[in-house]
Order: sequence, then structure tokens, then C-alpha cells
Amino acid sequence: MEIAELGEFGLIRHLTDTIEIKNAETKKGVGDDCAVLEFEAGRQVLVTTDLLLEGVHFDLQYVPLKHLGYKSAMVNLSDIYAMNGRPRQMTVSLGLSKRFSVEDMEAFYEGLRLACDAHGCDIIGGDTSASMTGLTISITCIGDARPEDVVYRNGAKDTDLVCVTGDLGAAYMGLQLLEREKAVYNSQIKKEKVASKQINAEDDFQPDFSGHEYLLERQLKPEARKDIIEALAKEGIRPTAMMDISDGLSSELFHICTQSHVGCRIYEDRLPLDYQTASMAEELNMNVTTCALNGGEDYELLFTVPLTMHDRVAAIPGVKIIGYITKAELGLQLVCRDGVEMELKAQGWKAI
Repeated sequence: MEIAELGEFGLIRHLTDTIEIKNAETKKGVGDDCAVLEFEAGRQVLVTTDLLLEGVHFDLQYVPLKHLGYKSAMVNLSDIYAMNGRPRQMTVSLGLSKRFSVEDMEAFYEGLRLACDAHGCDIIGGDTSASMTGLTISITCIGDARPEDVVYRNGAKDTDLVCVTGDLGAAYMGLQLLEREKAVYNSQIKKEKVASKQINAEDDFQPDFSGHEYLLERQLKPEARKDIIEALAKEGIRPTAMMDISDGLSSELFHICTQSHVGCRIYEDRLPLDYQTASMAEELNMNVTTCALNGGEDYELLFTVPLTMHDRVAAIPGVKIIGYITKAELGLQLVCRDGVEMELKAQGWKAI
């Protein structure tokens, strides 16, 4: 079905009619000029927003729309957890071209709602518009936390432990795998067209993802670490500084150290790596440590805790201590497996 058959407001109703409100703070969701929220006294409101652009942040040649909806939500949910908060509400705005159908948007919203339902977050509104430059996704997520629980980037202190969750570099390796198979696909299609002047060669193409399923999942279906936030709260641990790993570990360490006016010492042999990540890096002749430090899109948590909490934080499943905070004048250092120290460099986002 073409979107024009429903119109803008008809599409919104079609996608949101069955949304059920989960949070008492949501007094009015989709259906009015504004959503209405009422937060209880003594809690602070957290707001984050992300813009995702086709051709920059995702490629629809290999990203299913359901997965894109799921990931778009997770990107924002992760930011709320990075402040030690709980997500409550989300708005979703889309720029759509004529090539998208109602069924396409149903798939996108199915992934979006799966993510929000899993994290108890209400979809409360948004906007749609025509787009001349591909699919544009703008999501804002609202959360809350008690003032004493909110964790910023500027609280790390000398001798604090540096911790990360999960493993690093797998999402980046998943992207490399998808890009490799896309290049093979495009090359094969071009050859078939030249040889037979037919356009059905894509029906015969099968990408080679065997043995790399985990890497694909990390790239296409990341998970915000609600479980870690809950585990820290259960143990009575409030990190001194925290953020999520979206641009790569090195970049996020720079953010924390710069805003906290400290340095750090990270150990290469303590970086958590999955076997498939290391295997894929070797297959592509890439340095796995570089991938872990600079790959990005892991959406794991990077946080610091006082040295006295070593045993308690080390006992939490999924948390790895990778180094410690130092004085600012010592800089940011990576201690390599052979004991040689190297200065860490941030390799985050740059303008095109």
C-alpha cells in the first residue's frame, strides 16, 4: 500500500493505534498536539535525541527495516542508561520518500515497539514528512532518575577503576562483513548484467555469513545494557562517571578524561573480545585491538568506580575491569601486551 493512500495522519494512526501506555508519568501520548507527562517530585528528567540518516548511519541494501527500527530505539535507550536513568517515553519522527510503503513502515515500527516494550518505554508521538534524500529518522527519548543517582561524565577520580560491559569491536566487524558481502553482490550483479543483459542475478546470490552470526547481531540488533544498570543498583554501586560506547572506546575515554580532568591507563590484554571478532579481524587482515578501540556502535557501557569497589564490581557478570584512572598529566595510555605504552588517540565522528 502506498503511504499516500493513508495520508500523514492516517499513517500515524495506523502505526500507533494499538500502543499501550506503560508508565504512570505518561498522561497523554499519541493523538493530541502535545504529549502530556507528569513526573513525580524528587526525580530529574533525562532527555536525549539521535538523528539517523540513510547512507550515513545505515544502508538499506543490507539493513532490514525491522532491525533498523529496533536499533534506532536502542541507540536512544542506551543514552538514558548511560546516565544511570530509566527510559520512560520516546518520540519518533520520520522523513520518508515515495519508495517506502505502508508495509515498510509497519516493519520499522514492529522493531521499534519490540525494543520499547522490552525496556518499558512509551512511544508518545513524533512527526512524519516527505524526504527527497532517503530515509531520515529522528528519535528523542525521555527518562528519569533520582538526583543522587544520575551519573555524569565528569566524576572520575584518580585511582578509580575503568570498567566496560560485554565485548568490544564486534559491531564494527559485523559492519565490515556486511560491506564485504555487499561489494561481492554488486560485483556479481554487474557481471551478470554485462554477460546476459538480465537483471535477475540477485535471485541467485547468497551472502556468506556462516560462522559470523554473532557479529551480524551486534551490528543489526544491539542491546542497551539495562541489565547492568539494574545489577549496579542491586549491588549499591553508583559509578563516578559513565557513558555508552557509540563512537569507540578511545573516543569515550577521551570524553570522560577530558571532562573529569584526569588521565587513564588501559591494558590491551584486558580488552574484552569475542572469538568471532578476533577471527574476522584476522580474516580481513585488521588489527583486532584497533577495532575494539575505535570501531564504535557497541552500545556497551564504559564507567568508573572507586578502587574500594573492586571485588563487588568484578563479581557482576558481563563487567570487565580494563584499567584505572590516573592524574591528568600522565595522559591516556594503552599498555600493550608486550608492556610497551602507547598514547591513546580518539578516532570518533568526523564531518564528511
